[in-house]
Amino acid sequence: MANKIVTDEVLKQIGKMGEPRTYEVERGAIRRFAEAIGDPNPLFNDEQRARETRFGGVIAPPTFCRSMGSPIPDVKLPALGDSFRGLDGGSDWEYFHPIRPGDRITAQTRLVDLKESEGRLGPMVFITMETTYTNQFGQLCVTQRSTAIRY
Repeated sequence: MANKIVTDEVLKQIGKMGEPRTYEVERGAIRRFAEAIGDPNPLFNDEQRARETRFGGVIAPPTFCRSMGSPIPDVKLPALGDSFRGLDGGSDWEYFHPIRPGDRITAQTRLVDLKESEGRLGPMVFITMETTYTNQFGQLCVTQRSTAIRY
């Protein structure tokens, strides 16, 4: 299929970064998040029991990063115009370092891929973004790769 939407010019946007956003992680926010998702794990709300684990104290649940938004880069797809439909194509997460109370986490999103495919309703564009969550020590804590589908 010849590219109709994802042209060489459109592909030049790969690597485009959103503005970084930094969050102060509070113990109460971790506890409230765990309560909201119904997770009673003592790692997220009981300092005494959490200290007895390999983590040595309270940590945030793996999905806690969902509470830390990151501005996404604006992807221009001129051939789709301003009216298009969109779907969430899913996310993959990788965890490297736990997020702890008192951490300052910087989230930043980067456009990593654009692909075009033909669907039943016409051309579809798969937009892949990668968001990194890095602590104040420069340690990468989490990466999220998300795919959005526009058609």
